[in-house]
Amino acid sequence: MREIAPPLAGIGALAIVAAVLPGQLSWKTSSQHHKLSALHSIRIEWPSRGQAAIAIPGLGRKASPGQMPVPIASVAKVMTAYIVLRTDPLTAGNDGFTMTFDDTDVARANAAHADGQSYVPVAAGEVITEREALAALLLPSANNIAIALAEHRYGSVPGFVAQMNRVAHDLGMQHTTYTDPSGYDPSTISTASDQLRLARAAMEVPAFAELVGMREAVLPYVGPVRNTDTLLGHAGFVGIKTGSDQAAGGCFMYESVRRVNGHRWRIFGVVLGQSGGPLIQAALKAALTMVNDLTDQLPTIAE
Repeated sequence: MREIAPPLAGIGALAIVAAVLPGQLSWKTSSQHHKLSALHSIRIEWPSRGQAAIAIPGLGRKASPGQMPVPIASVAKVMTAYIVLRTDPLTAGNDGFTMTFDDTDVARANAAHADGQSYVPVAAGEVITEREALAALLLPSANNIAIALAEHRYGSVPGFVAQMNRVAHDLGMQHTTYTDPSGYDPSTISTASDQLRLARAAMEVPAFAELVGMREAVLPYVGPVRNTDTLLGHAGFVGIKTGSDQAAGGCFMYESVRRVNGHRWRIFGVVLGQSGGPLIQAALKAALTMVNDLTDQLPTIAE
């Protein structure tokens, strides 16, 4: 699962603030029902391939036709991080639990490298904090760290995957099935509309939002690692997670914050199954087009 990294940027702070765990999240309030028809009637330039969904809290959501479960690649790691943070919330000044890698972890990293997967090298005896592990999971999208986190927190990958599916059910993700914590398994499937539910839930956890908003982090063994999201910090994009492989195509779960007529809008979206050129770049381009298209129509929607 190869990911395209952005140009090297300055090292961002890794400070984590307290995680607030949301319950079921609504996209609208009772006073805003009248606006939903406007949101659903607007024209969105959906990607010509794959599927997509987009939403604004308070105004509702809109999805492209043909929503069906498909592989989601590394976008699955959002659920992995979300569950870790639900189990072990990070607080200000606290790096969370620690993990010590052994020869099995080294062999797993080497195997991932040989297989062409996204990974980070590890060393036997290396100690890594929860914060560092989540940075490795979310920025360079390390498959081997996804497995290590699953085993560390739930004792086994199957136990962790079972929890992923329980949480997905609780969030109303009715067309989602997780079979692994990294998304490398093509039988981990979902829809753009389902993943949109997770996007907002995850970004309501401050520690998660802090992590996906970093362009770079420093790990104890490999040093600097970079975020695969090259839109980060541009056009209002504040995250969230890219993904790509041959089964899934290019995928991107995102949040973009835009100001229109003095009002701040949080726009969440997901694109799946993009192709045509580098896969991640195709997903990023589709997301940017969607957000720009929606932003241009916001003055009308929000009247």
